[in-house]
Amino acid sequence: MVEDVVKELGHLSLGTRLKRIGETLQAQTQAVLALHGFEQPAAWFPMLAALDRLGALSVGELSQAVGVSQPVITRSLRGLEDDGLVQSAPGEGDRRVRRVGLSRKGRGLVQRAQREAWPATEAAVAQACAGLKGDLLAQLAALEDALIEKPLLQRVQEG
Repeated sequence: MVEDVVKELGHLSLGTRLKRIGETLQAQTQAVLALHGFEQPAAWFPMLAALDRLGALSVGELSQAVGVSQPVITRSLRGLEDDGLVQSAPGEGDRRVRRVGLSRKGRGLVQRAQREAWPATEAAVAQACAGLKGDLLAQLAALEDALIEKPLLQRVQEG
């Protein structure tokens, strides 16, 4: 087996390590969503959740609420609009600012996700994190190992 250089570099490669864990969680969350019949990218759901919780937002506000860049939000919104999950309109005070909100279809999707997929995903991630103890690097190693040993989808299917 090839040495995991990123893991061995410790704090030096922490950013890469966190990104890798994030990508693993994102891919495994996608599998859980698919199990529950959701075809939308997992990356869309934080935006849908923000719009559900906060109401209509500008692109900048949505970027802040989710913690990703405005270009990422703009690209994602195109897909969300194409799927009919969000609708946008010019802002009242400044017509150049577009406000984005959930459509009826989007609200229904979020409600279904809140009932079906989100609790299962949250429980599976919590289960993967449950045994973490010690310093951050040891916890990251344990979380990575837990996700490799038993992906989220397997955890959800096993209940």
